[in-house]
Amino acid sequence: MRLGGARKVRSLAFVPVKSYSTTSWITSVRYLPPFHHGNLRNRVTRRPSSLRFSPPGKKGKVSLRSSNLLRIPKLHFLDMAGYDGEKDYSWIERVRSGGAVPYLEPENCSNGWATPASENFMVRGPNYLSDKIKIQGGEYLLEPLGFDWIKGPAKISEILRNANHRVRRAMDDEIARGNRPFVWAFNLQLPTKDNYSAVMFFVALEPIQDGTLMDKFLKGDDSFRNSRLKLIANIVQGPWLVRTAVGEQAICILGRALSCKYSSGLNYMEVDVDIGSSIIANAIVHLAFSYITTLTVDLAFLIESQTEEELPEQILGAVRFSNLNPVSAGLCDLTSDVDAASLPPLLPTRLWRSIGFGFTSPPPQGSLEPSSCRSDHANGNLHGEDDANKDEN
Repeated sequence: MRLGGARKVRSLAFVPVKSYSTTSWITSVRYLPPFHHGNLRNRVTRRPSSLRFSPPGKKGKVSLRSSNLLRIPKLHFLDMAGYDGEKDYSWIERVRSGGAVPYLEPENCSNGWATPASENFMVRGPNYLSDKIKIQGGEYLLEPLGFDWIKGPAKISEILRNANHRVRRAMDDEIARGNRPFVWAFNLQLPTKDNYSAVMFFVALEPIQDGTLMDKFLKGDDSFRNSRLKLIANIVQGPWLVRTAVGEQAICILGRALSCKYSSGLNYMEVDVDIGSSIIANAIVHLAFSYITTLTVDLAFLIESQTEEELPEQILGAVRFSNLNPVSAGLCDLTSDVDAASLPPLLPTRLWRSIGFGFTSPPPQGSLEPSSCRSDHANGNLHGEDDANKDEN
């Protein structure tokens, strides 16, 4: 069917939308991929006729107001493969729901993961270098793709080098169909005896433009990456002890505080972050891990803006996980059927920096490269940015 001259969709679930004091129903919809409010807001503001609302008890249609967009639940397109002239993004939904930890709504994601509102994070504003004013985060640059909560007999790394990993398989399938998704993976290696890793995957649906910070990050060396990749952590819910240790909003330039290993292929970038490489981060994570079943945590990744031309900062992507259970972690096997000769070439440099030292050291012998993961479905100096201006964080 066609709605208001829009491209054809086979089926659509209409959802109620709260709009100030009234509840509206979407009555006219153009095709939009089923992503969260960040990209929904962007796509609608560029095409303001995409959505129209019919308030109950009133005739006619009311145009969408951008101030209401954050109140819009996710649109569920039941069949993404039959629309005209558009790419099929249903593979993203399959990857999101394919891990051991379910993908849920951010307000209710116990033992699950979700995409938090970007407004939860404060980033450098357009004039930050002169006025030091931060603003709420805007639209995410990347779409959430997946979350892996996994463990293994050794430290897990270079996950996307393994052609058997579910995200890598999905990515390769899309490439075989003629599409070119670019996947980002952030692997937080926890300093635990069972070698837990929390891995967050994001995907760029449009080509990365030359000269952007993302482009500079991909083309830059490890020294550049270490000086720019930033993590913002919020403890949304948890014991007072953990919230006090982490702070209201912890900000960390990952490569300055922790050992980060970067591996890249033609269609992916993976960052393996060894949290155990910092004594301070090690202690905080050990504390937090003992309360992990009671924690709700928001993590945002971004490339720090350090010049006026790069401002305001934009968040690559963010993940919320809540009440994770160690028992639900998927198992990573040491065995792998990957032929190293068939893997995409890596970028040439692999710089491992130990906290407080400037020498290069090889990856630990116990690291797992590459890993084959299956699921049974089952920081260094962490501080507020205002206190870190001396270090230009």
